[in-house]
Amino acid sequence: MTTRRLVLTRSAAVIGAASSGLLLPEIVRAQSDKVRVGFMLPYTGTFAQLGVAIENGFRMALSEQGGKLGGREVEFFKVDDESNPAKGIENATRLVQRDKVDVLVGTVHSGVQMGIHKVARDTGVLNLIPNAGVHIATRAQCAPNVFRTSFTNSQPTLALGKPMMERGHKKAVWITWNYAAGDEAFEGFEKSYTEAGGQIIKKLGLPFPNVEFQALLTEIAALKPDAVACFFAGGGAAKFLRDYEAAGLSKNIQLWGSGFLTEGVLDAAGDAANGVLTTMHYSDSLDTPRNKKFRLDYAKTFKLQPDVYAVQGYDTGLLLVKGANAVKGDMANKQALYAAMRGAEIDSPRGKWKMSPSHNPIQDIYLRKVENRENKVIGIAGKAVADPATGCRMA
Repeated sequence: MTTRRLVLTRSAAVIGAASSGLLLPEIVRAQSDKVRVGFMLPYTGTFAQLGVAIENGFRMALSEQGGKLGGREVEFFKVDDESNPAKGIENATRLVQRDKVDVLVGTVHSGVQMGIHKVARDTGVLNLIPNAGVHIATRAQCAPNVFRTSFTNSQPTLALGKPMMERGHKKAVWITWNYAAGDEAFEGFEKSYTEAGGQIIKKLGLPFPNVEFQALLTEIAALKPDAVACFFAGGGAAKFLRDYEAAGLSKNIQLWGSGFLTEGVLDAAGDAANGVLTTMHYSDSLDTPRNKKFRLDYAKTFKLQPDVYAVQGYDTGLLLVKGANAVKGDMANKQALYAAMRGAEIDSPRGKWKMSPSHNPIQDIYLRKVENRENKVIGIAGKAVADPATGCRMA
């Protein structure tokens, strides 16, 4: 009884020390044998499927290395960010201070990402961004310890202008929600389209997440542009596609968009999406051995079909593997770790890509056309497209 009571007392002391952050030295040593990876992703709400796909892709990349990083075992920690920007700093701080993660993987929502970004800049923890496209993270507030493996919001639309002009669409109307992602997507479109010689005759917007498009579609019909370009995503995108067709616009005015217009919504949009042209850094239909193998392996492992979010999670894992292997698992050797990640070439299902000096992918952007509820790749809209990284001064 005395021995059992002593063990319980000591166990309680350890638990108490752990909860206060004052871990005993032998506990710290035991934990340091593993690389600590924290997922801060949406696991509930609208973006839950995106969070799961990112984590699945990331874990798959590590499983290809025997589940290790630089020869070290990996321990995972998870926080549901709920896509709630108000909890961004609190949740990121919990992973860094309580769980003492070596790397923080997150997130999807750009507003939440800004909370993670503040914590990453304040603490120096390695942050890998598997989706959120907010410009400032790899522009004015770029940082040595922050790497994005997805896109900036303007990157897909930086490749829109040239193919539109090649098809004789010289006058266009732009339409989106009035919020940060829409504004940043417009930046890419405006630059690429006007530089190619196109004229934007009207910029239309409505409050996010309003989906009452009818008045604006009536205005578009009256303006009679050669084409309409837009940024919408999710359920709102599906409704816009249906409403655009119902208004009769799809017969005479070609619809273009950032790839998120048709990503994951083709079943909901139905035949209304047929013929829509988009630009995106990935497509399910990429006819390459690398993409086919990835899709088969992912489907076998998770009993699900992968999407762009799974690819981005997978590439996040590949990037971390490159860095960790280069330093043989010594995640404290940050200078060498970051140098290896900056110089890495990622052999991705989307095609090979490299990291820009501001830590954002330099990648091909594909031209896609919706046919029979599938985004078919019909060409490359832009080769090695890089975000301009405006204001980035890497410390």
